[in-house]
Amino acid sequence: MLDVLAAGGAVPPFFILLTLVLSSVVVVSLVFSRMSQSLLVGYFLCGLILANSGALEWAGVADTGVIGALSEIGVVLLLFTLGIEFSLGELKSLKKPALLGGGVQVGLTIIVTLGIAMLLGLPFKHALMVGFAVSLSSTAVSLKTFQDMGLPDSPQGRTALGIAIFQDLAAIVFMVLLPALGGTDEESGGLLMALVKGGAFMLGIVVLSRHGFPQMLDAVARTRSRELFTVTVVGMCAAVALVSGLLGLSPALGAFAAGVVVSESIYSHRVLSDILPFKDLFLTVFFVSVGLLIDLDEVKDHWALIAAATVGILVLKGAIVAFAAKLSGLRMGSWLTTAAALASTGEFSIVLLNRASDFEILSSQWEQVLLASTAISMGLVPTLMKSSIGIVQKMRKHQTAEACRKDVEMGLGGQIEGVSDHIIICGYGPVGRNLHANLHRANVRVIVLEMNPLTVKELMQKGVKCLFADARDREALEVAHVERARGIAITFPDKEAAIAALHTAREMNPGIVVYARSKFAPEVEELERAGVDHVLYDEEQSGLALTRAVMRCYSADIEPDWEI
Repeated sequence: MLDVLAAGGAVPPFFILLTLVLSSVVVVSLVFSRMSQSLLVGYFLCGLILANSGALEWAGVADTGVIGALSEIGVVLLLFTLGIEFSLGELKSLKKPALLGGGVQVGLTIIVTLGIAMLLGLPFKHALMVGFAVSLSSTAVSLKTFQDMGLPDSPQGRTALGIAIFQDLAAIVFMVLLPALGGTDEESGGLLMALVKGGAFMLGIVVLSRHGFPQMLDAVARTRSRELFTVTVVGMCAAVALVSGLLGLSPALGAFAAGVVVSESIYSHRVLSDILPFKDLFLTVFFVSVGLLIDLDEVKDHWALIAAATVGILVLKGAIVAFAAKLSGLRMGSWLTTAAALASTGEFSIVLLNRASDFEILSSQWEQVLLASTAISMGLVPTLMKSSIGIVQKMRKHQTAEACRKDVEMGLGGQIEGVSDHIIICGYGPVGRNLHANLHRANVRVIVLEMNPLTVKELMQKGVKCLFADARDREALEVAHVERARGIAITFPDKEAAIAALHTAREMNPGIVVYARSKFAPEVEELERAGVDHVLYDEEQSGLALTRAVMRCYSADIEPDWEI
């Protein structure tokens, strides 16, 4: 039935494949959740089953090229979100783990892998390609697991982030050099041409990040249209990815670069709040697409090699990451969790392998072995990280207090760190501005959420902690550390926004005090029923102020009454 529809053009093949993928993911997720197993492994198995069970042939989409398209889209969207989370500001605060730890980890991993691959009979260039792929880890999986474990700002989490940032930068260099590793100079364009193309692309990105993209985002932000803002950001991602592909680089590299450009703007948190709900979907599509690319017959023929490669990657690379984490300053066994987080290969490894197949750098056998090893090792990361916690706790019992103190004093700070017992001011109009001024005089710490880009830039230049974000966005409230705040003040009279922000804030901090404004009397009771602690009725406050002013003309020292 489905193959007839696909062949006849009644239903687009891509839509059929996407429906099969998402439907099977739901079933597999329910089963794996009940078994308390990693969903990432389930996603990979889902793609593997679809690709090798005959389901794609039955649906008529096995030979239409949509599998490659789905894989490309999954990688592009996932790397765009990773680029948004990438921050040069983070690189500055994580110099030691990023430059020292990351440099040691990537360099040693390439050298060790290169030697092993050459011993197995691979030519130097091909072995170097394998070294590039193995040196990279899964940023998406490791950071997501740190967040799920409540450890994103821990020393081991911050060290893993620093090393991952260096890996991302190294991946860009690898992507540029990749064409020079395949074929002859005439076929690949040579190393010089690869460097020229890569340099031109990066130069263009730097120029546009300062003169082009910011001005465009400023203009769109001033429209206050959420839909237009989201469409603009996604369109920018697609355009940069397209240019990257036309230059002979990877569209995934372009998407990552576009994300990095956004991450360095004041709009990064707003974009993340729009994109973040879909990040897990992108990760799901990515893992399923990896499973779709794996040939089960190849896996059966080379299962021993795949098992050995997976174990070798986890053990050898894990040991190298642990050494790099120690050099970065981690103590009391925390390096073990960092090693577990970065022991696998990752998203950029898949991108490199796909590009390597375009240049025929690796045989189909080695490509399948590395693809399978990457998927399995990535799927094991959450389990390894959670298991490492118990081992770390046992190791800490034998550490001295001085070692514990050094681990805590690594100085790994984020963009807005160390803020607690503060007030979150939503909106910086006259009311928000005056509230901030008075709180500042009282030495009360404040974080501002504002949707006017000019105001955000002005406040940031003054050193005020400010985010271009909507008060209703969970991501924005997380960055503003709502879980540690004493109160949140919605300074503009918008009932729907106030109630939405209230619900999100109370989910994350049940004891937070909420302040809101209302223009109309009926909304006062509605806001109070919703749980707002203090509702300021604009007409009441204006009426009381006017009454006091008039009564002072007659020297009447009487507190006026006011009825709503």
